Amino acid sequence: MTDVTTLLPVVRRLKDRFRIDSVCIVADRGMVGKDTMEKLEGEELDLNYILGVRMRSVATFRDGALTVGNDFIEVTPPRKCTKDPSPLKVSDRVIDGKRYVICFNEEQARKDAHDRAAIVESLRDKLAQSERNLVGNNGYRKYLQDSGGNHFAIDEEKIRREGKYDGIWVLTTNMRLGAPEIALHYKELWMVEDVFRSVKAVLATRPIHHQLDGTIRGHVFCPFLALMLLKELESRPDRRGVRFEWEDIKRDPAALGEVEVEFEGNTMRLRTDLRGSCNEVLKAVGVAIPPTVLPSQE
Repeated sequence: MTDVTTLLPVVRRLKDRFRIDSVCIVADRGMVGKDTMEKLEGEELDLNYILGVRMRSVATFRDGALTVGNDFIEVTPPRKCTKDPSPLKVSDRVIDGKRYVICFNEEQARKDAHDRAAIVESLRDKLAQSERNLVGNNGYRKYLQDSGGNHFAIDEEKIRREGKYDGIWVLTTNMRLGAPEIALHYKELWMVEDVFRSVKAVLATRPIHHQLDGTIRGHVFCPFLALMLLKELESRPDRRGVRFEWEDIKRDPAALGEVEVEFEGNTMRLRTDLRGSCNEVLKAVGVAIPPTVLPSQE
């Protein structure tokens, strides 16, 4: 099932199951279709939303309403967003009675321009070799136009138009928060994507080779429990003002150990050094750091 068809049913279940009165949906542009928007704006659901907008499908934005000017203000992200420190500017606008928050990222704009230039340069080199193969490539095809006689040429006007969207994305919302807050809430979607990547890659949820519902649920539950622990181990040091990568958190405390030595007839245990993130991680989770020297015990 597509995301567009599942979004509203899931929200209804969320409200009914947990008796939540106030809900705000934050979703990217691929989650919302025309019918979904009409239902979101209806009185029946009584929902708030912050949604990505398909810029190229809105005539207002195609006609040049995305110019970055003096009305853009810079957003200062809170500390919890330090994983995504890209500079961001926003502008709050009302167009045809609908509120939009225009977001602009200078670093992303440079990347978009560089990536497009690389594609076009490659396209120019390949165009003389095999036009038909290029038409089947989505990355190339959008910059081509039919020049007649079953021949294709680079669409210079399309390249110029695409440049207007560099580093820009557009949000729409019915909330009364300021534009910077709206943009930051939307950017928190990276946390959701990060969780999915962790479950799939770090925790290696798949493959699932089970045939019974109970064992499938158990398999999925174990990575979910591991994910909860992973996120807690990441967030507790973060709340203390320090941030570590997951691989460091996993590796450094695991390297902590002890060795038994004999000295002048006495046997003692010596703790190994605390390396990397180990000291901060142990403090953050409330685990006492063992003393450097301990008498040996049977």
